[in-house]
Amino acid sequence: MHNGNMLTVVAEIISKPGCEERLRQELLALIEPTRAEEGCLQYDLHVSTENPGHFLFFENWTSREALDRHLATPHLKRLDQVLPELAAGEPRIATFSRIA
Repeated sequence: MHNGNMLTVVAEIISKPGCEERLRQELLALIEPTRAEEGCLQYDLHVSTENPGHFLFFENWTSREALDRHLATPHLKRLDQVLPELAAGEPRIATFSRIA
């Protein structure tokens, strides 16, 4: 489905040393509820082939509004609460629009 307003999100989260597995489990817990959200086209979690604590979400949303609703869900609010303990620094989040 091609949607002119479709929004692609790339989010990188890096674990603190020793927290890799706990962070992995927290991120995996987001998959099922997020994929069920209205406006979620794709929500895939990747891990670096070189660093087991370096995670990347690749997401496609029907609109910025759908993404904003996602960010307000209880499962994302929970992540915000545990990230300071598990992640090294803030997540790096970038948004993109498809041009071809």
